[in-house]
Amino acid sequence: MGKEIEHKYLVTSETYKTLAVKTTHIIQGYLSKDPERVVRVRIIDKSGFVTIKGKTEGDTRLEFEYEIPYNDALEMLKLCLGHPIEKRRWIVMNKGNRWEVDEFISPAFPTVAEIELANSNHDYPLPGFIGKEVTGDPKFYNSNIG
Repeated sequence: MGKEIEHKYLVTSETYKTLAVKTTHIIQGYLSKDPERVVRVRIIDKSGFVTIKGKTEGDTRLEFEYEIPYNDALEMLKLCLGHPIEKRRWIVMNKGNRWEVDEFISPAFPTVAEIELANSNHDYPLPGFIGKEVTGDPKFYNSNIG
């Protein structure tokens, strides 16, 4: 069983760009946006993925992600609800923690940073570009964008 524990924050400056160790281009769409079971199709650079996520409870939810053929992901995106999300993801390492900063290309949306944790009580320092915490706020779920 896969479990995701994630904290999400608004980003207050673009300093993450100079700290990034990697960037990727992401296009994603949703086959289901039901809060009980979100199903996402994603292309990261030239790789395809399908992800099933359970209902969010605080900062935790079930998550199952599988790599699929790139061409299948392209076709599945055509089946998705609404318009796909396009974003650039910046990977920033900060004091042993991996942060993922999502800069949205389309639709326009605030830049957010996420950190995945081993447990909800994990203590971690915040990088300087981190602002208000929005963990658990449905307005900032990718499935609710657009």
